[in-house]
Amino acid sequence: MEVVPHANPENESKNLKTLISFYSNQLWNRVLSFFPSSGSNFLGKISNLFLRIIRARSRKRRACLPLPLPSNSLDSSEVMTEASKVFDVLEDILEHMFLNLRKIQKNLHFWQSRAERSNARKVYFMIFERGPRAFFDETVQLIRECVSGGSSMQHLCYTASAYISERITILSNLRYSLATFLAQVYMEIDRFGEELVKDPEKSLPPLLVTINGLFSKLEASIGHLHAVPYSFPLLFEKLPEVNQEGSQWTDCEVRDAINLIYQNLQKLDSHLSVLVAKHQKPRKVTLYWIHYTCGIVGLSVCSTWVLRHSSLMGSSDIDNWIREARDSTVRFWKDHVEQPLLSIRNELFETFKKRHKGVMEHEEVQLTANSLHKLECCWLSVSRTKGQEFPENASDQEMLEIVMSRYEEELMHPIQGLFSGELARALLIQVQKLKLDIETAMLELEQILRANEINFAILAALPAFFLSLILFMVVRAWFKQDTRAEGRGRIARVQRRLLVVEVERRIMQYQICLDQGLEQDAQCMFGLMLYSLDRLCHAVERHAKATSEWLYVRQDIMDLGKPSLQTAYKLTVTSRMERVYDCLLPSVKRQ
Repeated sequence: MEVVPHANPENESKNLKTLISFYSNQLWNRVLSFFPSSGSNFLGKISNLFLRIIRARSRKRRACLPLPLPSNSLDSSEVMTEASKVFDVLEDILEHMFLNLRKIQKNLHFWQSRAERSNARKVYFMIFERGPRAFFDETVQLIRECVSGGSSMQHLCYTASAYISERITILSNLRYSLATFLAQVYMEIDRFGEELVKDPEKSLPPLLVTINGLFSKLEASIGHLHAVPYSFPLLFEKLPEVNQEGSQWTDCEVRDAINLIYQNLQKLDSHLSVLVAKHQKPRKVTLYWIHYTCGIVGLSVCSTWVLRHSSLMGSSDIDNWIREARDSTVRFWKDHVEQPLLSIRNELFETFKKRHKGVMEHEEVQLTANSLHKLECCWLSVSRTKGQEFPENASDQEMLEIVMSRYEEELMHPIQGLFSGELARALLIQVQKLKLDIETAMLELEQILRANEINFAILAALPAFFLSLILFMVVRAWFKQDTRAEGRGRIARVQRRLLVVEVERRIMQYQICLDQGLEQDAQCMFGLMLYSLDRLCHAVERHAKATSEWLYVRQDIMDLGKPSLQTAYKLTVTSRMERVYDCLLPSVKRQ
């Protein structure tokens, strides 16, 4: 049973635009064909302008995998000037192939991931991840089969498997054909490499004839894959027989051949855009349309609730909430930002005033100590008048010990010491000593608190600091999305290392196909290896230039793409790349 997928209106509009562009270009080419290309300078200028636009457009994307040319050609500006036209068209062919393979690979990876899921997940995809129209159609179909007594879930599982398998088959065939074409073109460039550098005028005609034949093979391989309902045959332009047989071409013939290649590339892009658009993965809006719908419903409910409490409905709730939020924000700002910063500033820039205040408080304690010393001296002088012997020039500690010993003696006879002894004077000295101790302790405690004022201010500012830090990390993570291989973070490094692993796996698959005599499959594996090398080259270029490793990395990538090198040497190169280059290390710092 053949499953016909539901048509998407957006894809249909894209297909119509592609068809209109394709047939308008065909009509323009037919009009140009009525005029002689060699005798009209106006048409020659238009053709050259068309080529410049295409090349400038292709250069805007990025530099692709380097051409397999001899290393000494990169140092000769004269040779590069003579052969620039040849190299430009070859780079454009590779670039178009890499770009189309990238689109196909992304969609193929999506469908392959869906095919590996369980039947329940496939059914969920068919119902809930293909848009509202598919949701209603599949739901109605499911209800009908349930009413009729059929096995609805089993049929839906079969439909989902067929739906996904169809897209995997089409995209896999496209990838196989384009990868084979890419490998064949790259091998031909490698075969004509030295001749292109030495004598581009002589080697260019046979290369263009060979590429024309490769386009014919590509037409035969993907011409049977049509996108229903909007399908048009893929018919590439062919070189005239006179050009193929001629040994020496004129500049006009070379220009016409190059224009023909660009026309074929444009036809290929138009054909693939229609074919891939029919079998591409659903857009993000289509995949998560239920989430977006729930979000829109929730936003509508919130908007209704806000409108009910707004001044438009005569309510002042929102104004009050805004006022309270503003007051809370201002209070939080003053308590956790402004006041702590002012305290830190005062602690750092107003130490002189605090030092002067500390000196004044120290003087008050000194006055209390002097008063205690005078009381002790007066008590000793009175004791000497009564005939008691005490040492001369006694220190404060010694006088205090004498007072304490005398105080203990007086306590033995408290009544007598209170009326006729010196118990009252000793008690006053004890009170003065207690006052001195209290003032000294308070001074030390105040000094400790003043010394830690900046710490208290920092503690008060910590909530605002952590809140700012969290906000900064969220904004930084939002701006710096380094999940791709071109990023700077750990995930990007993992992606780059996985690209090296993918290249190594393609090399081994290429060798296995060669050993088994599968030449066509080996060319496909080689083309996929070139595609992985192109992705690796683009991913590591910026990082390798930052660490001055780009020349060595570029040379290793070119060595991996050479068809003539042995597989053992290529595997050695991939192992060295993972181990030596900083842009491919597993962590930011080498352990």
